[in-house]
Amino acid sequence: MTEQLPYRSFSAYANETFGMKVYKVPIHLKGSCPNRDGTAGVGGCIFCGEEGGSFEWIHGSIGEQFKENKERMKTRYNARGFIAYFQNFTGTYLPLEEFKENLKAVATEDILGVSISTRPDCVDDSYLEAAKEIFPDKVITFELGLQSANEKTLALINRGHGVDAFIDAAKRIKDKGLRLCVHMILDLPWDSREDVIRGAKLLADVGADEVKIHNLYVAKHTKLADMYESGDFVPLPMEEFMERVILFLEHCPPEMVVGRLLGRAPEDDVLFANWNRSWYYIRDEIIRRMNEENRPQGHFYRK
Repeated sequence: MTEQLPYRSFSAYANETFGMKVYKVPIHLKGSCPNRDGTAGVGGCIFCGEEGGSFEWIHGSIGEQFKENKERMKTRYNARGFIAYFQNFTGTYLPLEEFKENLKAVATEDILGVSISTRPDCVDDSYLEAAKEIFPDKVITFELGLQSANEKTLALINRGHGVDAFIDAAKRIKDKGLRLCVHMILDLPWDSREDVIRGAKLLADVGADEVKIHNLYVAKHTKLADMYESGDFVPLPMEEFMERVILFLEHCPPEMVVGRLLGRAPEDDVLFANWNRSWYYIRDEIIRRMNEENRPQGHFYRK
């Protein structure tokens, strides 16, 4: 890909902030979430697999995972800058002391920051303060899974929370001076293009620093897989997903970091993913269209 990126990528942000390419080191947490254990719901989100949305798995303790993945990245990419990424399940849905121990396990000298995935209904000030105490001079990012700005869609996908919970959590994170990243699924068939635009405006309103865009996989052994096989769920066309991504970015602030345009999943774990096209093709096609049609990030953004 040689074209100029029409959006602010994570790589650009990392170069501006740290002066180097930065690699996120994935860490797999054993755990659950309130949408599985009955606190907010049962069964989890209809698209969420047994590993809590993560398809990566490395055995061992938090510290062992971090060291092993970091060494692999050093060897393969000659990497020097690292962010510890607690990516699956809900990183703050565990006792506070356990949360602290998890963070301390990755507090090495060469770490630049930490990124913690969680849910809007699992953000407590004590956890935010703990992260600041353990990493007083590092970049701390909390990643909130919102997925949709449509309340009806959130209910249909069994999120177990609404938009108000997201707004409250986002405010807590920003009030503590921490980075906020939001995950959005843009090809949910229950959402319209207007909902996609509404989502972009919502992220701008709460001051989100970063967004990670996802497309909807059909992971095996999920409620969505049952719906897919019965015909109750039909994926939106790839063309519609790409148009929604561009529309979304056009309404995002130009300074918002775009952590990803879409995701990837191993073929053995899913019934449907990426319309049987390569991740690179879809990403490059979105970039090509944004450039050729003069539709950069922030094109329609107004404060």
